[in-house]
Amino acid sequence: MKINHNGVTEPSGFYACGRYTGMKYKRRDLAIVYSEVPARYAAVFTTNLVKAASVIRNKQLLNEKSLIQAIVINSGHANSCTGQQGIINNQKMAESLAKVLKLDVDSVLTASTGVIGVQLPVDIISEGIEKSFIFLSDDRQGAIDAASAIMTTDTVSKEVSAQFTIGEKLVKIGAMAKGSGMIHPNMATMLAFITTDLNISQSLLQKAMSDSIIDTYNMISVDGDTSTNDMACILANGLAGNDEITEEDDNYQAFTKALNIINIELAKMIIKDGEGATKTLETTIQGAKTKDDARILCKSIINSNLVKTAFFGEDANWGRIICAMGYSGAYMNPDGLSLMIKSRFGSVRLVENGVPLHFNEELAAEVLKGNSIEILVTLMDGDCEAKGWGCDMSYDYIRINGDYRT
Repeated sequence: MKINHNGVTEPSGFYACGRYTGMKYKRRDLAIVYSEVPARYAAVFTTNLVKAASVIRNKQLLNEKSLIQAIVINSGHANSCTGQQGIINNQKMAESLAKVLKLDVDSVLTASTGVIGVQLPVDIISEGIEKSFIFLSDDRQGAIDAASAIMTTDTVSKEVSAQFTIGEKLVKIGAMAKGSGMIHPNMATMLAFITTDLNISQSLLQKAMSDSIIDTYNMISVDGDTSTNDMACILANGLAGNDEITEEDDNYQAFTKALNIINIELAKMIIKDGEGATKTLETTIQGAKTKDDARILCKSIINSNLVKTAFFGEDANWGRIICAMGYSGAYMNPDGLSLMIKSRFGSVRLVENGVPLHFNEELAAEVLKGNSIEILVTLMDGDCEAKGWGCDMSYDYIRINGDYRT
């Protein structure tokens, strides 16, 4: 398998563009992804009970098992909490793209990200679509422009791609994502768009996507907030020419392996770009009683503000980690717990079999200077393991979110 960063235009038959329309100040704010043939579609959405108009419509299209040929994304307005007018405006955005591409409107997905509670400037968007679609390209620049156009508080765009073989056929996957704040386990404030030229049934495409989310996007946290707009979707247009995958055989396993790599890479990119973050935190739980216990323990650690601030302050206050595990609701025997932290500057063991160790504070301070920290927790409750990814919380997080709307 080959991993690179060529984005959504990597697979055969996919085009993309990203343009400035005037919704934001001097930054690209509209992205389009297009498949030259109809594609099978799978997706996972926010768990927030308050859902943006785009999420509501896209869920309906998924339930109807619609074939999808294009996606239009605006990064100026969330179009959430906008009532019936928001539903109408979202439909108009889809209709505008369908019109210029000569598609059925039900083959167009929509996505929005930005400030909640503001109506979409549909006239600006429609005009922007009319001026932008001519720039659709299947080259690298098209992918780059699209990835930059979906950014909000992101400081960098996020792209990844992979190639693998099914029989004698070369299959490609490309992806882009946005996300920096309002990131919390069980989908985060993020959008992810994945393209592939694989030929696979819709039911297995959905199963692969739903399964992959559990240990990727659902295992990251920046600040504990879950957005109204989250969506991770995949389009599969079949142009790789492989025999259709209709059962969970070796070919399906090869695809799920590649998809998991794509989603893990994007998840890590989101965490690394967390609002105000200075350090990324990778937490590993080993020896848990069940897989669910391991996941819950991971999530509790990476979502704890006290843990986050301790790492920002480079303070080896390991009691905060144990505390977060204890209130998680997962099973854990603290008497069998061991804890170690690692970075490029070394490692230090803090707890062994439930007993605090006399560790070198100077070494711990040196380890915590790293911008990528590993938290390794070993239990004696079973043989299950999980990983989660988070970041520290700095003064800049308050600054960014204190004046986000203005």
